[in-house]
Amino acid sequence: MHHDDIAQAVRQLAEQLIQQSIMVVTAESCTGGGIAQALTALAGSSRWFERGFVTYSNEAKQEMLGVQSATLERTGAVSEDTALEMALGAVRHSRGQVSMAVTGIAGPEGGSPDKPVGTVWIAWGHHTGQAEAQCFHFSGDRDAVRQQTIVEAIRGLNARLKSPQSSSFTGP
Repeated sequence: MHHDDIAQAVRQLAEQLIQQSIMVVTAESCTGGGIAQALTALAGSSRWFERGFVTYSNEAKQEMLGVQSATLERTGAVSEDTALEMALGAVRHSRGQVSMAVTGIAGPEGGSPDKPVGTVWIAWGHHTGQAEAQCFHFSGDRDAVRQQTIVEAIRGLNARLKSPQSSSFTGP
């Protein structure tokens, strides 16, 4: 994973967002603001980057994004349901139209047999109320897991914006 991969993905995303006149919002846990950092590294990003939430604690996920405490208790922070609620909450609590949300275990501690280090859920949300999530299992150290999460989140949003008809993401 190179810095160039991230920069290229950001440039492609910027083109899509500008073309569609929409703004993106981020909701990050395991990346600690790394996606927002990557997006705003591109000059002119104020045209298409609206805001970023870094919701590291469960309380922050609830207070800033409206994630349900019942969801966190039932499935844990690193889960499909939490990622989806983060993605939709990010859109609802901002002026953006689309979002990326990430929650995972970057390591080196915190893993378990059912959720080993490198387990990351990435979700993409849309202001229509549509959202999709995908589970990734990244390898490498803490930094490698975070870098891979950043690039996959951006690439995933790109893919969904490019071909809305093949995705439930943008609705009917």
